[in-house]
Order: sequence, then C-alpha cells, then structure tokens
Amino acid sequence: MGTLTDIGAAFLKLWQEAAVWLLLGLVVAGLLHTFVKGDRLGRHLSGPGPWPAVKAALMGTPLPLCSCGVIPAAIGLRRGGASKSATTAFLISTPETGVDSIAISYALLGPFMTVIRPIAALCSALTAAMLVLLGERREETSTPPQPSKPACGGCCGGGNTRTDATSPSPGLGTRLWQGQRYAFTSLLGDLSLWLVVGLLASAMVVALVPSDALAELSQGPGAMLLMALVGVPMYICASASTPLAAGLLLAGVSPGAVLVFLLAGPATNLATLVLVRRELGARALAGYLTGVVGVAIAFGYLTNALIATFGINIQSELGSHTALPEALSWAASTLLAVLVFRDLARGISRRLGIERAAKTA
Repeated sequence: MGTLTDIGAAFLKLWQEAAVWLLLGLVVAGLLHTFVKGDRLGRHLSGPGPWPAVKAALMGTPLPLCSCGVIPAAIGLRRGGASKSATTAFLISTPETGVDSIAISYALLGPFMTVIRPIAALCSALTAAMLVLLGERREETSTPPQPSKPACGGCCGGGNTRTDATSPSPGLGTRLWQGQRYAFTSLLGDLSLWLVVGLLASAMVVALVPSDALAELSQGPGAMLLMALVGVPMYICASASTPLAAGLLLAGVSPGAVLVFLLAGPATNLATLVLVRRELGARALAGYLTGVVGVAIAFGYLTNALIATFGINIQSELGSHTALPEALSWAASTLLAVLVFRDLARGISRRLGIERAAKTA
C-alpha cells in the first residue's frame, strides 16, 4: 500500500509541474498552426544545395507536430517539390522538438536540458540532411517528384487547404479558434495517452528505483548506444518522452544518456523509417539513421562533458523553476486532467463502436 501511495504522490507532483507549461505550449502550438501552414512550405524547400534543408530544419524546430503528424506533413512537402535533404531535415527537427516539448522540458528537466535539446535536434537534422544531400549528388534522379495534393490527414490537422474565389478565407478570429481547437483536440490527442504513460513510468522510477541503480549503467562506455537502441524503434512524441526522461534523471541516469533517448525516440520510430525508405530511398535512409544516431550520441558525450566542466547540478534544476502560485498549478492540472480524460474516453468509445460495428457486420 505504501508503494502505491508513493507512486501516486510522485505522479501527482509531476502532473502539477507539467500542467501549466504543457497548456502554455499547446496555446502557442495553436497559434503556430493558425499562421504557419505546413502544406504551403514545399515551394520554399525545393532546389539544389544545402539552403532548403537549413530552412526546413529551422521551420520544423518550433512546429508542434509529433511523430504521427509529421509523416503526412513530410509527404506533402516532398510531393509538393521539397528536396530529399529538406524533407529529411523537416522529418527530424519537427518531432524531436517543438514549442510544446520545449515548454514541458522547462517544466520537468530544467534550463540546461531545455537549451541543449533543441540545439542538438537542429544539429541532428542538419547533419542527416547533409548526408542525404551528398547521396543525392551521387545518383541521377530519373524522375523528379511530381507536385500533388499534400497527403495530410487528421493526424496533423491538415484539413481542407483549398482556396479559390468562391470560398473566401475565414477571418482572423475563426482561424485563431481553429488553431486552438486543433491544439487541444488533434495535437493533445496525439500525446495524451503517451503523456499519462510517460508520467506514470516516471513516477514509478522516482518511487521505486534507488537513486544509484541506473547511474552506474548510464556512465558505462555503451550507455549512449544502449539509449539509442532503446529509442530507435519506439513510437513516442517529444512531449510524451519528457516525463520519462525526468524520471531517468531523478534516478541517476546521466543527462547525456537521457538526451540520446530524447533525440532518438521521436525521430526514428519504425513508421518514419518506412516512410523514408519508400519516399527517399535506401541511401537516404542510411544517411537519416547515421545523422540522428551519430549526432545524438555525440551530443550525449558533449552534454556530460559540459556538465562536468562547468559544474552544472542537473538534479537541482529539475523542477526548480516551478514556484508558481498553488492555485494556478492546481487549476492547470485540473484542466489538463479533464482534457486528457475526455480525449481518452472518446478514444475508448470510438474503439468500442468500431468493434461493435465489426461484430454486427
């Protein structure tokens, strides 16, 4: 009984710490969805050379698309004329970080990890894109990609992007509402289950794992590679992986090893790798994996070296900024709980409805 109480207390504490910042991240994500349309970027990301990839990486870094939403968006960019290297940069920088994951990183991981994470994600995207670009230059492109309607479905909240003289564009108020509706329905739906799972796993790590149990393993020579191997096949969003990362840090895992997990997990799930192989080719897939895993491991060692050199106390940074008014913290955590519960209940209801329809068919 005491163990369950400890886990529940740790879960509640992590939930309160994350709620305000995650809600803030979702609001900003909704604003980005209102003013930045992924299906209109393809024409800006075409052409030879590294510049389209640089633009794609910079554009993708703040976008609130998770591992699920980035796939149809990237297909739309590629088929809209984006180069292979630009598509690669977008595929990596977008799910590895975003305004929502930056906000929750600040809430749970502290300032240092919040800064190093997007820098590492950007370097990861650019490195992989340059490797793909080198591969592009070695092979002749027999048939250039033909522009087509972007394949962006409900997962990334694409909606109907057709504009013509007979369908006037909605006003600013309507667009703002649509952006916030997307953030608090589609985007929250992408991460709600994994957010709960991640926070629960983090709470279990905090409550059950001795502080030095994982620390020794994470300092070994194969720790970075081990974290990369764990993260590559996982299907997890940047925001949802953050609570688990916080639990690992609290349990004593080195910040460098945790950073490797945060970078490899969102960018290299199996669905994304299949997409890269199909749309960009085997050579691009090799460059993609090499860039993501190689840079993640390099930044893992760099992170540990910086912490040792400058004497940064990561443990003291975890949650150190959350001196928010208690009323605000409770209100945000309650609102987030209601939204997540509603989303999970709808998902269960839809699944049960599909199963009933299948049985009666």
